[in-house]
Amino acid sequence: MSIVAEFSVRSDDFALYHALTAAPKMIVEIERVVATMEDRVMPYFWVSGGDHAEFETAFREDESVRNIAEIDEVEGARLYRAEWTRNVESIVYAYVELGATILHAIGRAKFWELRMRFDDRDSLSQFQRYCAENEIAFELTQLKEQEQPMASAQYDLTPKQRETLLTALEEGYYDVPQEVTMSELADRFGVSQQALSKRFHGGHKNLIRSTLTISHPDDE
Repeated sequence: MSIVAEFSVRSDDFALYHALTAAPKMIVEIERVVATMEDRVMPYFWVSGGDHAEFETAFREDESVRNIAEIDEVEGARLYRAEWTRNVESIVYAYVELGATILHAIGRAKFWELRMRFDDRDSLSQFQRYCAENEIAFELTQLKEQEQPMASAQYDLTPKQRETLLTALEEGYYDVPQEVTMSELADRFGVSQQALSKRFHGGHKNLIRSTLTISHPDDE
């Protein structure tokens, strides 16, 4: 059974501390992480919210990354690819050695907020021991066991929510104009329109929460 952990870690214990300190209004959001055949770990991340010139100057001097490349720019946000160095060995270790997956990560001047999936509790325990041995402090804000299929677990969807949303997509519910109404979908599922509406509401809420937000320690 996989484990999803949400936690915060100080920026100086993770990555881009120099760049984020130099441009404290900037926000860094990791889009995805790729591990290469040479065991190099390369994150793709969006940077937004402040002075790009100030950030990029410090970014290219930051010792936690190297081989930086700007990939795209959309509505004032810039997408970069880089390679993590040993300064962020904790996450490199988790990603490469333990098979953990970074589901979401947002960095600010003082801290990073991360959501990671571990294959089981043993992998999570190994990660915790590694951080303790290397004096990497983190604050755990949420821990959840995932029994759903991997695709559903990543987005906190229940099996029924996933089935409902996928069926709605395939049947044209989200098309303009709609090819099927909620009433017709409810009939196909053998439930009331109110019950189906609750599934949509719950599924959409979980998708938004899992893809567009991440818990902040102060919100707990």
